[in-house]
Formats: sequence, C-alpha cells, structure tokens
Amino acid sequence: MNFHFDHSYCQRLPKDFFIPTNPTPVPNPSVLLFNDNLARELDLSPGNKDLEEAAAFFSGNKLIPGSMPIAQAYAGHQFGNFTMLGDGRAILLGEQITKTGIRFDIQLKGSGQTAFSRGGDGRATLRAMLREYLISEAMAGLKIPTTRSLAVVKTGAKVYREEVHEGAVLTRIASSHIRVGTFEFAHRFVPKESSFLMDYVIERHYPDLNLSKSRARDLLEEVMLRQIDLIVQWMRIGFIHGVMNTDNMSIAGETIDYGPCSFMNTYHPDTVFSSIDVQGRYAYGNQPHIAHWNIACFAGSILSMIHEEKEVAIEMAKEVLNSFPTIYEEKWQAMMFKKLGFSNEADLQQRKNSLFTLLDWMTKNKADYTNTFLVLQGDMPMKGIYLKEDFKEWFDHWQSIEKGNEKDRINIMRENNPLIIPRNHLVEKALDEACLENDLSFFEQMLEVFNNPYRQNAAYELFMKVPENIDVGYKTFCGT
Repeated sequence: MNFHFDHSYCQRLPKDFFIPTNPTPVPNPSVLLFNDNLARELDLSPGNKDLEEAAAFFSGNKLIPGSMPIAQAYAGHQFGNFTMLGDGRAILLGEQITKTGIRFDIQLKGSGQTAFSRGGDGRATLRAMLREYLISEAMAGLKIPTTRSLAVVKTGAKVYREEVHEGAVLTRIASSHIRVGTFEFAHRFVPKESSFLMDYVIERHYPDLNLSKSRARDLLEEVMLRQIDLIVQWMRIGFIHGVMNTDNMSIAGETIDYGPCSFMNTYHPDTVFSSIDVQGRYAYGNQPHIAHWNIACFAGSILSMIHEEKEVAIEMAKEVLNSFPTIYEEKWQAMMFKKLGFSNEADLQQRKNSLFTLLDWMTKNKADYTNTFLVLQGDMPMKGIYLKEDFKEWFDHWQSIEKGNEKDRINIMRENNPLIIPRNHLVEKALDEACLENDLSFFEQMLEVFNNPYRQNAAYELFMKVPENIDVGYKTFCGT
C-alpha cells in the first residue's frame, strides 16, 4: 500500500496538544474487514495489499513507514459536565495526502493504553468496532458527512467489559479529529496556545477565513453553520447520535463516534436508546438544542480571540449564537419540505401546515418515520394506519397543494428519502452473527445495500419491513 504521510498536526501545534505514543502490540492480528473502495479514495492501492502486512499495520503491531503515532489531547463537556479527556484508546498515525492534495487523518481505535486512558485498558471490543464500521459506512451511503472506516482487525486478545469479548482495532478515517473539546482543552489548560490551534484549524478546514478581518468570530459562525447542516441531515434520516458531548463534535462538521448511536423507527421526538442517557438529554428531538449548546461552549473557548475586550467579544459571540435557532429552523423546514416533495413555489403556509399536521399524526399513530415517506412516494403500499380517515384527508390535501406536479414531487422525494436505514434490529442481527457465529454474510449484505440506499431495488424488501413492537426495550451502549 502506498502511504503518503504528513504530520501537520504535530509540526504546527505546540507539544501540549499531543503525546507521542506507540500502539501496544497484540498477540494474533488478522484482517476481518478491509474497505477497498475507501482505500482507493485514499490512493492506498488496495489491490497490492499483503493481508499479513495489513494485519500488522492496522493492529499497530508494525508501524507504517512514515507514520508518527500520537495521542491527541482534548477536553469536553460530557452530559453537561466539563472534564479532561484525550485519546484514551486511539492513536493517530498521521495524515494521508491523496494525489489531489486532500488530507485525511488515519487513526487506530482500540490500539492500547495512552497517557489519557484514565485507568482504562485502551482496547475495544470486536462488536463495538464492527458497529462503527457498519454505521459509519451506512452514513456515508446515506450522504451524511461522517468519519469512515478503513479496516477492522481482530487482535486475538480478550477484552473485559460486563462480559468477555473478542478484541479488535478499527482504522478510522477523518478530515481531522479536532473537536470542540480540543478548543476547550486549549482554553482551560494552555490558553496562551489557543491562537496556534485557531490558526491551524482555519488553514486546514476554513482557509477562506484567512482573508477575514474577524477570523475568530467568523470561525465560530462557519463551525456553527456546518453543525446545523449536519444535524439537519441527522434529522432527515432519523439518526440519534446518543452521546453529543462536546468532545464528539467535530470542528470539520463530520459525524464522529458511533458508540450508543441508533435510528428512530417509530416517530417521536423524545426517542432515545442510549443506556447512559437516562434523562433523554440527547434524544432525537433534542439534538438541535444540544448542538446549539455545544457551539456556545465553543464560543466560550475562543472568546479572547474574538475581541480583546471581553464585553465586546461576548456581544459578537451572542450575535452569532442567537442566529442559530432561526437558521436551523429554516434549514430543517427546507429539508422536510423536500421529504414531502414540495417545490419552493408552493405556498409557504400550506407547506408548514401540511408538514406539522403530518408530524402530529405520526406521533399519535406511532407511525414509522422512514416508511411513512415511502408510502407517500408510492414505494410502499398504503395499508394499516395509512387507511385511516384522518390520514386520507391529510393525504388528499397534501396532493392538492401542487396539483399536476406529481412527477417532480416524486423525484424530489426519492432524492431525500432513503428506502432503507440501518434498522436497529438488523444491526444487532448482523453483529450477533459476526461476533457469536463468525458469520459476516449478513453484515456484508448490509454494507452492500448501503452503497445506494436511495435506489429502488427488489433486494431491499427485507430491510424495509418493520416488525411489530420494534425497539421495545432496545438499548445501546458506548462500548468503552
């Protein structure tokens, strides 16, 4: 494989932001999954890979030539409480530079203890790493900005949690692993070095801001806009992150950390499945509010760089933060209008009435979020609750809003409504078979269908069916 490593993070930031750390060797590494398509995007020439060498590289047993392994320092608000964190079980090998000059982090997750492990073993379970591989690749297929998964390597060692599990290492690819929590770390612990971090982030992710006369203020706005766009996309497909701590909010605007994540089947804004989110802080409907809260934490961490006078800086930050609800609402509504197939020419108030009436109906009737839109666009039969009189009345009115525009309406809907999502029960089935029976066939089938989850395909029927009492008692776990 052809690695072209650079190490701008180490070379441009002070040493307080990382600690050189080698992965801890494992007894018997073997490649379980390798993402050939992603490898090609990274210019790694996957066809030339040696599986034994790949197992050594992606387990951390052998350092990839040119790599410079580090554990990154960061902090974060976890369920609202600030704490020092850092890479406790992940090691950044370096930044792969593609032939077109695009930069990607290559990180090993589950590669052993670091100075930030806080008493943990630095390892990861096979089940948790397979979950991240599956969901992150599904999110990419669903056209959601996300970190990606290049490989899963079994370690041949046991990992002890509530039960004994097989160990694994995931190779994670990201635009970068810089988080809101990285800025919080700088602000709290090395404030004099915060400007280095801001300069680096602007150069790497927001180079146009180099021309700005108020770079920190404008960085706050740009990060906020990317987060709004990301959350709107989560809401579009019913994705629930499950642990939206500030250390899990990427400055690049990608979905990162697939621990207790899940997907909403039965529609309700209060839906939450994370076993550690007992108060529903990170419920489906709360995600935009938490994103706003996290961005406020980001603003607090760069306040001194927004303006030298604190009161002026506060007012400048408030101006940006106060725009969040309106911008989010406009973008969310625009997205939901596309799910309903409305053009921008349709009467705005009629569009709003139609949307909110449908959401109320879905809540009261415990309708499936994904499949309701498939019923509307004719990709699923109209039966069961969709034969109720109140739904038929709504349906007739919805169709009347842009009468004669049915073809364009369906085209818009099919671009925005996936036929399939990673249904929780199917994800668990794939993980059970892979981990308990050493059978990856269904797991790989799920990966295959997420190559294009918007394309009509008879093979998708299994993935579109919703069992009765779906998700009753279902819980997800962070895997640490």
